[in-house]
Order: sequence, then structure tokens, then C-alpha cells
Amino acid sequence: MNTNVHSRAISTRGISRRALLRAAGAAGLAAPLGMLGSRVLAADASPRTFKIAWSQTAVCQSPVSVALERGFFDKYNLKVERINFSGSTDQLLEAIATGHADGGIGMALRWLKPLEQGFDVKLAVGTHGGCMRLLTAADSPIKSVNDLKGRRVAVSDQASPVKNFFAIRVAQLGIDPESVDWRQYPQDLFGEVLRKGEVDAIAGDDPLIYTLREDNHLREIATNIEGDYENRTCCVLGLRGDLVRKDPEAAAAIARAVIDAQRWTASNPDETARIFAPYVPGKVPAERVAAILRSHSHGHASTGAALREEIVGYAKDLKTIKVLSAGLDVNKYAQVVVPNVLG
Repeated sequence: MNTNVHSRAISTRGISRRALLRAAGAAGLAAPLGMLGSRVLAADASPRTFKIAWSQTAVCQSPVSVALERGFFDKYNLKVERINFSGSTDQLLEAIATGHADGGIGMALRWLKPLEQGFDVKLAVGTHGGCMRLLTAADSPIKSVNDLKGRRVAVSDQASPVKNFFAIRVAQLGIDPESVDWRQYPQDLFGEVLRKGEVDAIAGDDPLIYTLREDNHLREIATNIEGDYENRTCCVLGLRGDLVRKDPEAAAAIARAVIDAQRWTASNPDETARIFAPYVPGKVPAERVAAILRSHSHGHASTGAALREEIVGYAKDLKTIKVLSAGLDVNKYAQVVVPNVLG
């Protein structure tokens, strides 16, 4: 696999879409998928079997449960085999790259470094934005990301997408991310270590981080769905590279089914929560799952050039915190990892 995609980065900026997507989703006005490309699977052909790896613990994955229960995969003549996945999303990426799964949804900021190193997975759909949160105690002197220098921040691991995201935010303010004391804890201990004063802030993802905020009256300092990131996906549908190259019609069908499910989720958060809540550990009530879904942007569903633009933005960000190679040509990189699966 060719990973020699190095040269000067070109700065780009996306056009605001979030408000339009939400409005279209709520009103059922999203463009018919038939307008998004010409690749289709013949309805009278044998169904394509698709092995999807999905985590039943992350609210980000709730549209997968929607697609399974409401027949969105069937609509595109796909026979789905579910691989229940409880590991981190880098392990999910490896499962796709090695052919143990054909696709799955994971966090872009976790996947972009392995993709630079040559993992054969292609990003087909940007599924949604908003699931990372930075919290402090209500009486904390920390009021913004600008106050993190010298502070102790709990993260699940040093390469986590949440840690990378808030390190990017710190760097954008001219603060060295290394001046923040990023401390690693299991995420289910975040509330306890904050209460004990072992850390000054916690940075995690939903549903746990949302639940900690609500149940402990914590102050939300920042999220990944504000400012320049309001219209940028955080999670992506990845497909096995060989599948995209050899069976583009199936790749397009999978992408369309996921887009349908994402838009249905955006328009029907309460019903989506009813479908997905039984999977969430700790028995998070459906009403809370619905509130989390409403705080995300599940109508986002970027593909092709739009998704490529978002990945360029993240690649540039990751270069600033020295996760991606300094000489990486982010535009060529995005061309490699984000094909136009819809034709």
C-alpha cells in the first residue's frame, strides 16, 4: 500500500451544513439517495453478505441498531452478519483491515494515524458529530480550554481520540499540549478521581461522560461540536479496502443504508433511543439516550468531497500535535483514504 503522500499541506475550510442537515432531517427533506450516485445493487440479485463490526456500548453506534431493526440494510439487498465488538476502535479498524469484518463505525481521530501507516480501510461516510466532552467540577477555577495549562486531565489512554481532540484545542490556543498533565484512568473511574481531587478535569465520550455531567452537576467546558468543529464529523463508517475496490456496488449500498439510518435517527431520536437503550451498559434510560442523540448531529452523513475536506482538516490538526508525520501532504492523504463510494 502506498503511504508516500508527503508534501505541502493546503488549508481548506468547510461550508456550514449542520443547521441545514438538522432542518432537512427533522422535516424529512433529505435528498433521495438515488440522487447521490448511480451505483445500486439489483433488487432481484442474490443479497450481498456484509459483516459489520459494531459496539453495543456506544451511543454513536445507535443508527446501526436502527438499520438492523428497521430494515435499511434489507432495502439495499444486503444480508448482514453482526460482529459484536467491545474493544477500542483501533482494534475495530484492525478487524476491518484484516478481513474479519467488512466495515464498522469508529472515531476518525483514532483511525487516521493507522491509515497513514497503510491500514487498508477506506472512509465511506462521516456519520455524526458531537460525543466528546471536557468536564470539571461546578466550582472549579477552570472555565475554558485556555485554563488547562498545568492542569491534570483524565483521559482513557494517551492515544485516545478524545485526548487528541482536546490536545488539538489546547495547541490552537498557543499552549503546548505537553504542558497539560494528561492522566490515564479507566473511563468508569472518571467521576471518582475527579471527586477525590486526583484530577482537575475529565475528557471522555458519550454515554458515560454525558451521564457523569448530568448526575454530578459537572460543568461542561468544551465539546467537539462547537466553533470550527460544528460541522465536522467525529465518527466515520470504514469499509474494507478490498471490498471498495472489487465490489463498489456493495460498498455504495452499505454507505446508503448507513446514511438512511443516520438521517432516520436524526429525525426520530426517541424511537432510536427505544431501539438502542437495551444495549447500553448500566441500563441508561431511553429518555437519556434520546437526549444524548439530540446533542449530536446524526443527520450529518458526509461523503466524497465533503468528507474528504473534513479529513483534511483533522489531518492538519493531528500534524500540529505531532501525531501525523510533519511532511504529510494532507490533500493526497485524504484522496487515498476517502474514495467517492457513491459514484
